Amino acid sequence: MFKNILIIGCGMIGSSILRGVISQKLCKSIYVFEKNSKYKKQIKKINKKIILIKKLDKEISKMDLIIISTPMSEYEKIILSLNKNLSHKTLITDVGSTRTNVAKLIMEKLSKKLNWIMSHPISGSEASGPKYGSKNLFKKKWCILIKNKKNKLLEKKLSRFWKKLGSKILFMNEEEHDKIFAITSHLPHLIAYNLIKTSQDFQKTNKKNIIKYSAGGLRDFSRIAASNEIMWRDVFFNNSKNMSKIIDLFIKNLKNFKIDINKKRNSLLLDKLKKSKKVRKQILSLKQDISKPNFGREN
Repeated sequence: MFKNILIIGCGMIGSSILRGVISQKLCKSIYVFEKNSKYKKQIKKINKKIILIKKLDKEISKMDLIIISTPMSEYEKIILSLNKNLSHKTLITDVGSTRTNVAKLIMEKLSKKLNWIMSHPISGSEASGPKYGSKNLFKKKWCILIKNKKNKLLEKKLSRFWKKLGSKILFMNEEEHDKIFAITSHLPHLIAYNLIKTSQDFQKTNKKNIIKYSAGGLRDFSRIAASNEIMWRDVFFNNSKNMSKIIDLFIKNLKNFKIDINKKRNSLLLDKLKKSKKVRKQILSLKQDISKPNFGREN
């Protein structure tokens, strides 16, 4: 599909793309730029065909597709190398979780001759690092592509690329994307971080080790809260406007739950709880999770 592909940043998501590309034979040569020495050792073990490059210099000019899979706070530095070494023939994409900030960065910093079409594969886990990657990570998962008026042919080519990795494609504009994922992804992660912080504060105040008594709820939230802190800091900062609105709505609803509980509003509380269960059924009907108890875990 491509002659030369370069992945910049090869953690869990980047290495999953790497494995998928090799498995599906989507290019002749696959290159990786990764600064973390520990990750480099893990990448070398994936496949002997992988070529690790030390710099983003003139060598990247031969790439047909470049996939940026680093924290978004690194994008601006990367763009300087892209501007200096690439031509219009190279297709650039990334896998960031917020899009409005990247669209602004592309408009202000990227050379006008270059082609960058934003991607957001809706897949991943709390695990970090290449050893946790999987060639099947994107299978039957959504990948959001941000609409591109500049080059429809490259847009179609990028869409085919993600489909080859197993993704289902949806097109959005960047504003729509950031509003939707503020509630479906960004707020749940913030809630998880805050719940763990609240548990730590409670433990400190009461001088008791409550973590060892953690039930399934706290355990499952702790999994989300174990996600990469740099990545999520970037997400929260870059989608702050939408996050602020969603946080306000969440606080409003939480206060109403508090009133219902304190005043023992039986019918109101039961109605809210029943309606919440319907969302779970919708998620299962859309095959976004499995219906096995305890998320399919044996313990």
